[in-house]
Amino acid sequence: MGVTVLGCDGSWPGPGGAGSGYLVTYRSTTVWLDAGPGTFATLQQHVDPAAVDAVVVSHDHSDHWSDLQCLDTYTRFGPGRSPVPVFGPRSGSSWTGLRRSGAFDWHPLSDGDLVEIGELACRFSRTDHGPETLAVRMDGGGRSLGYSADSGPDWSFLELGTGIDLALCEATYTSGDEGTAGHMSGRQAGAQARHAGAGRLVLTHRWPSVSAAAVAAEAAEAFGGEVEQAAIGKEYLL
Repeated sequence: MGVTVLGCDGSWPGPGGAGSGYLVTYRSTTVWLDAGPGTFATLQQHVDPAAVDAVVVSHDHSDHWSDLQCLDTYTRFGPGRSPVPVFGPRSGSSWTGLRRSGAFDWHPLSDGDLVEIGELACRFSRTDHGPETLAVRMDGGGRSLGYSADSGPDWSFLELGTGIDLALCEATYTSGDEGTAGHMSGRQAGAQARHAGAGRLVLTHRWPSVSAAAVAAEAAEAFGGEVEQAAIGKEYLL
């Protein structure tokens, strides 16, 4: 299984950055996981958008889904194909208009749902982030990716089960900001991944105004091992 970072900035894109978005591939299956602003442009550096088998959107905050609008236009007027399967929470009111588009085939999700997307088995868990937000575990070939989406510390990675090879976890700020915005700090992300027994920890969704080194340092201390900070174009093999 491969994971490519298309964007990893939290809440707003920094200079030259992009919102949340990841390309997950396994054998013949290609999934675009979250579609934040700027990620459609990056996606095209790695794959033909027409080859995307499905899009999974964690919640309806615009930094996680707004580039669905680009895919909608590309699919309806460009060389794309229609309809593209889109999996997301039932309560995503912000994309009501897109639900009427012929470009997409919508699949509403709820907490605890199990879905097969191509050769990937996906399990969803509602986090404690503001709107209905779904973390996801993707399994393929005996390897697993756990993605926290956006979450506060009252949700646990263990909701996705044990044996996660790579935990892709939001770490929006440092411990001094804990409790301020419904997200996790680096310290909390490290503790979450350690409690779940994750093999590797990759931090994402950092606010561009926050020091990447500071977030990574407290995450590594809590995790008890090396952590990596997501960056556009980084690729991880599981």
